[in-house]
Amino acid sequence: MFKRSKRGKAFTVIAAAGALSVTLAACGGSDDSGSGDSGGEDTATEETTEETTEESGGDEGGDSGAPVAVSLITKDQTNPFFVAMIEGANEAAAANGVDLTVGSGKEEGDDQGQIDLIENAIAQGQAGILITPMSVNVNDAISRAREAGLYVIALDTPTDPPDVVDITFATDNCLAGQAIGEWAAGKLNGEKAVIAELVIFDDRVVSVDYCRANGFLQGMGIDVPTLEDMTSAADSGSYTTGAGGEYEIACLEATGANEEGGRKGMENCLAANPDINVVYTINEPTAFGAAVALEAAGKTVGEDVIIVSVDGGLAGVEAVKAGTIQATSQQYPLLMASLGVEAIKTIADGGAPPENTSANGEFFDTGVTLCTDDPMDTVVSAPQESAQYCIDNAWG
Repeated sequence: MFKRSKRGKAFTVIAAAGALSVTLAACGGSDDSGSGDSGGEDTATEETTEETTEESGGDEGGDSGAPVAVSLITKDQTNPFFVAMIEGANEAAAANGVDLTVGSGKEEGDDQGQIDLIENAIAQGQAGILITPMSVNVNDAISRAREAGLYVIALDTPTDPPDVVDITFATDNCLAGQAIGEWAAGKLNGEKAVIAELVIFDDRVVSVDYCRANGFLQGMGIDVPTLEDMTSAADSGSYTTGAGGEYEIACLEATGANEEGGRKGMENCLAANPDINVVYTINEPTAFGAAVALEAAGKTVGEDVIIVSVDGGLAGVEAVKAGTIQATSQQYPLLMASLGVEAIKTIADGGAPPENTSANGEFFDTGVTLCTDDPMDTVVSAPQESAQYCIDNAWG
C-alpha cells in the first residue's frame, strides 16, 4: 500500500517542541501560500499606515498624546485571506486613530521574516502585535515581545502552545475541518472513500495545518490518535459518520497552500492512486490547483471526485456555486483583524483586555459556516448555508 509522504515527521518535530499535549479546538485540538523557510537577511515585507511608528513609538497610550502603535504581521500579503485581514485592520485603525504597521514574511514558511518584524515592533515600543504565526519557530520572539510589555494577539493560527500569546482571535479550525469531513461522509453515503490530503507542510508543525486536516478525518468518523500528527490515522479502515464505509488515505502532499502547489500535489496523488474520489484541501487556492489536475486526468469534479476546503473567500464560495468545490468552511478574517486592532487600542487606553468566548474557553471564536448547495444531514458541527449566502458574506 502507498504510504503517505514523510510519515511521522510532523510527530517528531512537535515532540521535540514539547507541545504534544497542548491543543486549541473543540474537537480535541487547535489552527495559508508559498513554501520553504526563506530565513536570512531582508526576508520581511513591511509598510506603515497612518503616522510612522518611528514618530509614535514609546509610550503609546494614556497621557502621551501619541497614537497607539500596532503591528499586523501576516504570513504573506498575496493570499486573499491575508489581504482581507489587512483590509480589516486598516479600516479599524483608521476608525480608532491607531498607527498601524503591516508586515509579513516573504512567503509561507518565512519564520525569520516574522521574527524580524516582531523585533522591530519591540524596538519601536509599540503597544501590541497582531500575528498569524508561521510556526513554533516564532514563539521565542513573541515571548520577548510580551516581556517588553506588548500585548500580542494571534489571528487565525493559534500558537503552539496557545499561551505563547495573550489571546487568539480565530475560527475554530478543527471544527471547520470537522464540518467538511461530516459533509464528505454524508455525500459518500457508504461508498468507499479514497482520500487525498493536500496540506501546507510536511516538515514543520502548524496548528492550522494539522487541525484542519485531522479535523476533516475526525468529521468523517476516522480515528486520529494524535491530533498534532497528520500521519497518525491509519492508512485504511472504516469511517463511521453517516452510513459509514471503508476508507483509504492515498496520499498526504505538502502544497504550500497555493494553487501551483495544489496542482502538483494532486498530480502526485493521482500517480499514486488514480481512484481518488475525495480531496481534502487546506484552502481554496489549493483546491483550484487540485481541480485543474483532476480535470487534466479526465476526472469530473462533483461526479467522479468531490473537493472540500476551508476559508470561504469570495473566489472560493463562487467556486462552490460553480461546482468546482463542493463544500467549504467559511471564516471571517476581516472580523479577526478589526477586533484585534480595537482590543489593543482599548488596552493601551487603560481598558480591560478581551476574554475568550469559545466553547472550550481557550480562544475568542469568530465563527464558521459550512458553504454548500448540497446540504447533508450528517453535518452537525457548524451551520450550513447556500453558496449565495456565503458569497453575500464573503471576504476577498
